[in-house]
Amino acid sequence: MAEEYAVEVENISKIYTLRNKNNQYKTDKKEFYALKGVTFKVKKGDVVGILGTNGSGKSTLSLLLSGISEINSGVMKINGEQSLIAINTGLNNQLTGLENINVKGALMGLKKKRIQEITNDVIDFAELGDFLYQPVKKYSSGMKSRLGFSISLALNPDIFIVDEALSVGDKGFAKKCMKRMMKLRDEEGKTIFFISHSLPQVREFCKTGMWIEGGELVEMGDIDKVCDDYAEYVEFMDAMTKKQKKKFLEEKFEKRLIEPKPKKKWFSK
Repeated sequence: MAEEYAVEVENISKIYTLRNKNNQYKTDKKEFYALKGVTFKVKKGDVVGILGTNGSGKSTLSLLLSGISEINSGVMKINGEQSLIAINTGLNNQLTGLENINVKGALMGLKKKRIQEITNDVIDFAELGDFLYQPVKKYSSGMKSRLGFSISLALNPDIFIVDEALSVGDKGFAKKCMKRMMKLRDEEGKTIFFISHSLPQVREFCKTGMWIEGGELVEMGDIDKVCDDYAEYVEFMDAMTKKQKKKFLEEKFEKRLIEPKPKKKWFSK
């Protein structure tokens, strides 16, 4: 009997075009690999901790896994419904918290009765009080995280992708979320991708480790082994001088740049 996988990824790549500080595309249209040639399989019910330094490609992978962004090449197979839990992701700042719940439910084709059930669950879990009836643009980052997390929990997808959603807001709510996610892991067998800079949190919560660096998959396997190797890499970088680190990061990014193809000539001499 073949193993059942929640996610099967083969040689996927994601390409972005560089922008300048004003968020405008540069005139020379330089492109780089946000992710390059990534291959892995995740069994249903696994809990995967995704590690990597800033700019390594973790959040890009979360957007691909959630279906918000599309791959440029390769094959990605998602078996089940998935939901991304990240600060402000999927929320309309102009709408109230309550309106965001209704819109999310309507987009998923849910009936009014089911949307009302989800609304009640969100009200109970998020503990936003009267802020639920205020525009999301007036929310703090912690409140946005509360709302987004609560909506995703209520929708109850097969696959949860949690991207630094517990890094903002009060510790009490973060603890409440972790307790709920442990129930999803232990009692409901949900597949969870968990992105966090907190190694102790990743070690405690996850079963499998995935380390992404420079847009490529460095290592995947036992959570403690991957965490140990990643921690050693971080210590290596931290030991560098500011000048050494700058050079190291520039060289690493250069490897991700895509050389522009020479323009075809429309005539020959």
